[in-house]
Amino acid sequence: MKNIALGQYYPAKSPLHRLDPRIKVLLALIYICAAAFCKNIIGFGVLLVSALLIVALGRIPFKTIFRSLTPVLFVMLFAVFFQVFFTKGDMLLFAWWKLQIYGEGLYLALFTIVRIFTLIIGTSMFLTYTTTPIELTYAIEDLLSPLKKLKVPVHDFAMMMTLALRFIPTLVEEADKIMTAQKARGADFSTGSLVQRAKALKPVLIPLIVSAMRHAVELAVAMECRCYHGDGTRMVVRKCRFSDIAALIVMIIFLAGIIYLNILGLVYTA
Repeated sequence: MKNIALGQYYPAKSPLHRLDPRIKVLLALIYICAAAFCKNIIGFGVLLVSALLIVALGRIPFKTIFRSLTPVLFVMLFAVFFQVFFTKGDMLLFAWWKLQIYGEGLYLALFTIVRIFTLIIGTSMFLTYTTTPIELTYAIEDLLSPLKKLKVPVHDFAMMMTLALRFIPTLVEEADKIMTAQKARGADFSTGSLVQRAKALKPVLIPLIVSAMRHAVELAVAMECRCYHGDGTRMVVRKCRFSDIAALIVMIIFLAGIIYLNILGLVYTA
């Protein structure tokens, strides 16, 4: 678990790092919409190629990217199992007793993996990997600034979202330390049925919750001691450049292309 990289900022000099944080938030939202709207094999191919291109533009090692998939690996396997064994169709590939596997189920399982993979790429590459927590906070606050007229605490909301993302690696590290300590006392988390493994995690959850509360209190005290408040003057005021507008236009065209492929209905599979 200590190798999980989800939520961490990866410092590098890349085109994605230089983009305006507000534009990157919009790019992430548009890319998520593209992954959600994609429904045919050609669109999924384009989506997968685009994800690899985004990783290349971010100049982040693929090893680091694949570590981000660790937290959702169980979700991906469960989705694949559900699609393979519970999807009916016309292309029967295997049948034994009540177990039947159809070609349509394999197609849906494959595209489910691609969709989850691209969703993780879109959120991590545009947000956490290439944007610092403070920049992400300011970006979300700027985009939601019209809500201030409705007395919505926009800055507090943006700060909570950013801190939640930032503390994912910290909590994962804490969980790893607690599990290591429990193993040293004879706990076993790797054997037995799924239910038994879940019950074995009980001694981990309570210390993890206590640790999370302690980190939250320490952070709140530190912010109060520094007289932190959300309406202060920013040291850096960002302005959109030509590269930011160009990236946004390219992503909008990409979303329009995915929707157009859906309208054509080429090789519909999902």
